[in-house]
Amino acid sequence: MANENNKNVQKMVDAITPMEEDFGQWYTDVVKKAELVDYSGVKGCMVIRPYGYAIWENIQKDLDARFKALGHENVYMPMFIPESLLQREKDHVAGFAPECAWVTIGGENQLTERLCVRPTSETLFCEHYKSIIHSYRDLPKLYNQWCNVVRWEKTTRPFLRTSEFLWQEGHTMHETEDEARAETQQMLQVYKEFYAEALAIPAVTGRKTEKEKFAGAEETYTIEPMMHNGVALQGGTSHYFGDGFTRAFDITFTDRENKVRYPFQTSWGVSTRSIGAIIMTHGDDNGLILPPRVAPIQVVIIPIAQHKEGVLEKAAEVKAQLAKKFRVSLDDSDNSTGWKFSQYEMKGVPLRLELGPRDIEAGNCVLVSRVSRNKTVVSLDNLVEEVEKALNAVHDELYARAEENLKNKTFEARTMEEFLDIAENHPGFIKAMWCGDVECEDKLKEVTGGVKSRCIPFHEDVLSDTCVCCGKKAKHMVVWGRQY
Repeated sequence: MANENNKNVQKMVDAITPMEEDFGQWYTDVVKKAELVDYSGVKGCMVIRPYGYAIWENIQKDLDARFKALGHENVYMPMFIPESLLQREKDHVAGFAPECAWVTIGGENQLTERLCVRPTSETLFCEHYKSIIHSYRDLPKLYNQWCNVVRWEKTTRPFLRTSEFLWQEGHTMHETEDEARAETQQMLQVYKEFYAEALAIPAVTGRKTEKEKFAGAEETYTIEPMMHNGVALQGGTSHYFGDGFTRAFDITFTDRENKVRYPFQTSWGVSTRSIGAIIMTHGDDNGLILPPRVAPIQVVIIPIAQHKEGVLEKAAEVKAQLAKKFRVSLDDSDNSTGWKFSQYEMKGVPLRLELGPRDIEAGNCVLVSRVSRNKTVVSLDNLVEEVEKALNAVHDELYARAEENLKNKTFEARTMEEFLDIAENHPGFIKAMWCGDVECEDKLKEVTGGVKSRCIPFHEDVLSDTCVCCGKKAKHMVVWGRQY
C-alpha cells in the first residue's frame, strides 16, 4: 500500500509544471487541475467551476459584510448601455471604446441605437441618480452592485484577464468634496484590510499617475499585491470623480442654503482577479494553497484504514463536531490514502485531519498544515480549539511568506542604469524618483519592455532629487513593475 500511495502522490505532483520552469504554464495547470475553471466555447470567457465559484462566494460574503457595515446598499443595474448614454462623458467613453462589445440586432430587427454590453456602470448609475437625487436630504447615496461585466480583451488568461468577469462596483454620491474624498480613501483601506485579513496578502497602496488613472476620474487609488514571481496584479481600485460625471449628466441637488449644486461622486471595485492573486501569491509546485478564511473546504478529514471497524463512524462524528464552526469535508471514497493526500494538497485545503484506529484508541487525531506540512497530534477532546488555532497559524504563515516575498523583491534605483539592470535581472517592484512627465513614464515602459508605474505610494521615500529617467527635478517617488 505504501508504494502505491507514493506512486499516486508522485503522479499528481508531476501533473503540474514547476513554477520556476514556466510560471505561466504552472498557473494554467493549477487552475485546470484544481478544478477552478474550464475553458468555454466563447473565446476569452471561462466556466467558473463549483470549487472556483465557492471561493468567489466566500470573497463576496466577506466584502459584502464590510460594505454593509459602512452603510452601503446593494442594487442591480441593466447590463446594456445605450450608446448615447455612454457618450455623455467623453473621457470615459474614449477610455473604454477599444474594449466595448456592442449589440446591434434585437430578435430579427436592427436596433435604432447600439447597446453597449456593460464594461462598467458609471453612466447607468448617473442616469438613475439624476432621477432620485433632488435635495441634500437625499445624500449620500451609497450603492454597490455585484454583477458581470464585459471587456473585449485581446489576450486572456483565467481570472486575470477575461472578456467577461465577475466583480463588485460601488458607486456613491456625496454632498461635499471632502465627503467624497473620504469615501474614496475609506474604500481603498477596506480593500487593503480585506486582502490582508481574508486573503493573507500584503500590498502596496497609493495613487495612480495621470496616465494610468481610470477614464473619467480625477484621481484613482490602487492596491497592488505582488505575485510569487515578482509581477504586480492590480487587486482593486477606488476612484474620486469630483463633479465631472454629475455635470455631464446634469445631476443636481438643492443644498442646505437652498442653492442648486452638483454632488461629488466615487466608484470602487474588486473582481474575480482576486482569485488569481490568491493562486499566484500562495501556490506552490503541488498546487493551490488557499487562505483559510475564503477556502471552500477549511478542513478535510481523511480516514486511515477506513475499512476497519469504527473508523468511518468516528470520522463522521468528528465532522459533525467541526461543521458547527468550520467548512469541513470527509473523504470516505475508496481512493487510496496517498491519492487523497495529494488531491487535497492540489486543491489547497488549508488543514488535513488524519484519523485512524490507533488515533481513535488514544483519543487523538493528526492535523497537517498545507503550508508547513507539519504534523501535530491533538486530543479529540479540544479539537475545535486546536483546529481554530491551526487555521489561524496557516493564515499567519501565508501572510508572513507573502510579506517576505514583497520585501525581498522590492528594489531601489537611483540612476537609469540601476533601473534597467533591476528591470532586466531582478523581477519585482522598483522604487524610483520621477519628474511627473508622461514622456518619461512612456520611455521607461518602452526601454524595459513593459515596466509601468504601479502607483505613487502614500509614503514616498526620497531616494534622490532627480528623475531616474531624464535627470530633471523629481516630483514623486513611484513604485514601478510589470503587471498581469
